[in-house]
Amino acid sequence: MKLFNYKLGSLIQQVNEKNNDLKYDINNVKGISIKKVFIETKADMSGVSLKPYLIVSPERFAYVPITSRNSNKITLGFNNTEETYIVSSSYIVFEVKDKEILDPEYLYIYFNRPEFDRYARFNSWGSAREAFSWEDMCDINITLPNIDIQRKYVSIYKMIMKNIAIYENNIDDLNNVSLYYIENLKKEKGTEKIGNNIVEVSEKNAEGIYKKEKGISIEKKFISTKAHSSDVKNQKIVYKNHFAFNSNTSRNSNKLSIALNKEEPCLVSNTYITFKCNEDVLIPDYLLLWFRRSEFDRYARFNSWGSARETIGLEDIKNYEISIPSIAEQQSIIKIYESYFNRKQILERLKNIAKDICPILIKGSLEEASNE
Repeated sequence: MKLFNYKLGSLIQQVNEKNNDLKYDINNVKGISIKKVFIETKADMSGVSLKPYLIVSPERFAYVPITSRNSNKITLGFNNTEETYIVSSSYIVFEVKDKEILDPEYLYIYFNRPEFDRYARFNSWGSAREAFSWEDMCDINITLPNIDIQRKYVSIYKMIMKNIAIYENNIDDLNNVSLYYIENLKKEKGTEKIGNNIVEVSEKNAEGIYKKEKGISIEKKFISTKAHSSDVKNQKIVYKNHFAFNSNTSRNSNKLSIALNKEEPCLVSNTYITFKCNEDVLIPDYLLLWFRRSEFDRYARFNSWGSARETIGLEDIKNYEISIPSIAEQQSIIKIYESYFNRKQILERLKNIAKDICPILIKGSLEEASNE
């Protein structure tokens, strides 16, 4: 049985290298997500000194000790690029001491398991805020196969991630094609208000025929709702290929919650606004493409009014301008986007599979080592 037991603290060391000479600037600042990856920081960096920021060189880790209000996950990232990042001094940065004993990428796979998140959450302590300290990290008992087996399973993981990255790049290219098509239409055919081609449909479920209640997300799709009505007869019906939107735009991430119903009729709050397209001129799916554009959300936010709550009405939506080519051209654009959307859903499933593969790889490496 060629397995080796360690305290993780004997294999890693904290790094407190600060950006004192300002070698790294705002472009190097990173945050970390609960998905265990570095991301562009969301913090307002205006007037912030970057001298105290900690340097995360390639093959270094960084994590946020605070685990409360964090979806029961620990925010941790591994710099597997050739770039150097800097992170807030509230983070903890560390690296592997001896890469002939522990491969950093293998350790990253280890951290990506849900078992690690559960362990870190269970071993977090505090009153107002619970934290998983550096001492807690070092106290982890870890069992390792030899370095060759570690590297073998790291290679498998990297191959999977490389294929996902290639697939993601192809999807981005497809999205760029659809965006170019729309931008080109604006130049060639100009734009016009959609108001002449949409009609409000404000029909209540007076007979109580329909039961399925839905909400609408800022991702422009219908979702299950927890706010079930005590009187479904007062809810509005959204028929297939009809739109509905929540006119309230305040506290909504600067996005309008609007969606196209592609299934059987459903119900929404009677405060929502519902409408349909003149499908002889404007295909609903084509209009949805325009609603999904960030410029539409900016338009909706800019044209929202109110005091306690800012809202946008259907008349303002009608004033939104888009290019309306022939039905045949609209269908062509829809096919491109549908291909993009379907592949994007596949990509999300692949990413979930990649996440699920981490515990399998760790288990496989340990079993292989124990059977040698």
